[in-house]
Amino acid sequence: MPDPNQSSNRLSEGEFMRLFVKHEPALRAFARSILPDWNSVDDALQEASVTMWEKLGQLRDESGFLPWAKVILRFKCLSAIGAVRRDRHVLSDEVLNLIADEAEAMDAEEFAAIRGALTACLTQFSEPHQALLLAPYAGDGRVKQLAQQGRKSVNALYKLLGRLREKLANCIRGQLELEAS
Repeated sequence: MPDPNQSSNRLSEGEFMRLFVKHEPALRAFARSILPDWNSVDDALQEASVTMWEKLGQLRDESGFLPWAKVILRFKCLSAIGAVRRDRHVLSDEVLNLIADEAEAMDAEEFAAIRGALTACLTQFSEPHQALLLAPYAGDGRVKQLAQQGRKSVNALYKLLGRLREKLANCIRGQLELEAS
């Protein structure tokens, strides 16, 4: 039998939308840590948002929104991985669960700090290096396209990309250490 008080505990449509929009960047980052591409992230997030709306009565207060939403999104992501597995090689369930656990533990403030450090550090690179750093996330073939434009081998570009990623990671760690102290 339904709890008569449940409707009074339920967040309004406006409150749900405000929380969803507020936490969407963190949810997208969480989903991307599990899924192989941004199209899959969009699909999983869309499916998860419908499920969140349907299960909104489970949410007791606003402060629990992000962890609750991550659980729902995690199941949608893992379900999407099952479909991708038929098409290509994918990490094992054990590895995916470890990645999801780590990403789920990250709170919104930590995510915002990392994103801020990333943005600050990216500005320290030249435009061509920024384009190369972002190329693997822009879609299939982007690194190859940059190699052809710059008349370099794809292998040489990937080696450069590795060095740039290392510099970017060091910069981000340094920025986060500065903020922490």
